[in-house]
Amino acid sequence: MTSTDTIFALSSGSLPSGVAVIRLSGPASGQAVQALCGRQPAERRASLLSIRNRNGEKLDVGLVLFFPGPNSFTGEDCAELQIHGGRATVKAVLAELAGMAGLRAAEAGEFSRRAFLNGRMDLVEVEGLADLIAAETEMQRRLAAEQSSGGLSKLYDSWAKRLTHARAMIEAELDFADEDDVPGSIADTIWRDMRQLEQEILNHLSGVRTGEIVRDGLKVVIVGPPNAGKSSLLNYLAKRDVAIVTDVPGTTRDVLHVDLDLDGFAVRLYDTAGLRETDDVVEQEGIRRTQLSMAQAHLVLLLSSLAEPDWVAFTEGYDGPIIRVQTKADRQDAAWRDPEADVRISVRTGEGISALLDLVSGYLPNLDQGSALALPTRQRHADNLAEARSHIGAALDAGGNGLDIQAEHLRLAGQALGRVTGRVDVENLLDVIFSEFCIGK
Repeated sequence: MTSTDTIFALSSGSLPSGVAVIRLSGPASGQAVQALCGRQPAERRASLLSIRNRNGEKLDVGLVLFFPGPNSFTGEDCAELQIHGGRATVKAVLAELAGMAGLRAAEAGEFSRRAFLNGRMDLVEVEGLADLIAAETEMQRRLAAEQSSGGLSKLYDSWAKRLTHARAMIEAELDFADEDDVPGSIADTIWRDMRQLEQEILNHLSGVRTGEIVRDGLKVVIVGPPNAGKSSLLNYLAKRDVAIVTDVPGTTRDVLHVDLDLDGFAVRLYDTAGLRETDDVVEQEGIRRTQLSMAQAHLVLLLSSLAEPDWVAFTEGYDGPIIRVQTKADRQDAAWRDPEADVRISVRTGEGISALLDLVSGYLPNLDQGSALALPTRQRHADNLAEARSHIGAALDAGGNGLDIQAEHLRLAGQALGRVTGRVDVENLLDVIFSEFCIGK
């Protein structure tokens, strides 16, 4: 498989569909279109053309576009065939392309990988594009759009330029210290800016948790004793029977989850095994998984149907936020009200459900329009940014060790920052990143 191959793939949704889009990229794209349609359409203009096989039999009629490189998505010659989305029609056109010399079916993410290799996108934009395709909520869409459009990359590039400028000034002082036109001291200019940059990266890293919640969802784990109503609450919020609900204690053995859209944010809700002492090996494993889910949770909903629950007993070892929920409110008399409960609910009548969701919403990030969505969203972003900040700090602290040592720390900081956008040392990451894409993207 080489980059000189011309690749093709179905780039639209599953079949059948009203329209199917077949994308091509590579040096033989124009020749392939000419072989299928009898001529190559005008550049960047949609042409309605017949699509025929090598025997001249008409396969379909569709819109055909040709985009010459380097001003295309991948930076190569590209073409699109917009045809009818019947399975047989698409299969026939793909088979015809596969039979042409120099053409092959694309691998997962190969179009985007070529765009990266040809300088049309950096890694942050590529990852944003993957997230944009996968976005299911409004906030996921906004965050992905910010990254895929280059908003976050511009911030990182501006930091890289400041590091480069600082290194250039240091090198100038080292090499031309005796020259009158080189400043004798760069402390008041360069190091002040580096202290500010260190703080800016630190402030940016404080948004890692917010970016994680926006991209992957707020992880909310429902815990409590058996028969507290955990599975019933999950089913009620999902509006379908996700979990089996019975009066038999220990019915839920594994961790189940549903995804909700709450105020434009993704909320991943986990139902877990009831917490109790048991000799059942399978139930013990379910309880172990419950405790593991709690350790990874952003928020725990602690449920109980008792009049005086022991709230502390079921959250031992967990120090994160908790919402205490009394369930089965429709079955209780007026005296059944624990003052320590945050909310009382009934999945039979719907009582308290809105209040519960309002409480959960209080743990969602508070994002304003604009730069609030310039957030790191992946652990590799956070790790490299933290490394860059660490090297900047080391440069600031190494004042007594010589400018050459300080310049080396700034060089390492620039390398760490470059790994975020893919400017340096990222070959081992490419297979992992582009494997997240679907075929045709």
